[in-house]
Amino acid sequence: MDDQAKILKFLVSAEKLADEILSDKREIVLLDKRRNQNREALRDLTKAQQKKCWVTVGSVLVKHNFESTKALLEADQKQLNMDINTLRSNLKVKINSLRDLEMQAPTPGLTLVPLSNKETEALSKSGIL
Repeated sequence: MDDQAKILKFLVSAEKLADEILSDKREIVLLDKRRNQNREALRDLTKAQQKKCWVTVGSVLVKHNFESTKALLEADQKQLNMDINTLRSNLKVKINSLRDLEMQAPTPGLTLVPLSNKETEALSKSGIL
């Protein structure tokens, strides 16, 4: 009976973590879709030669100042980028935790970090790059 409880506890924790991973992936996709729509809206605003523009707030259309609309979209874009990056970094941790539960080695390459500007400059000065 004790073994069954341990197995059940293990399976529940693994499934819960897997559900969190899947929901985070879905959330990243939705946020990325919204970020892309914001990018398109910002691009259309730069093409427009108007002082006012229409903005949807929820289900309501509002005529709004061009500059403040652009500032709102840019702020939303920054927030979306931060949210997506946070979800992605947490996702890596959750994936490694799930692999630990399954007694598998961590995913190779999941913890890679790009070179910083200083490192790239040093490599280019030394002739490696």
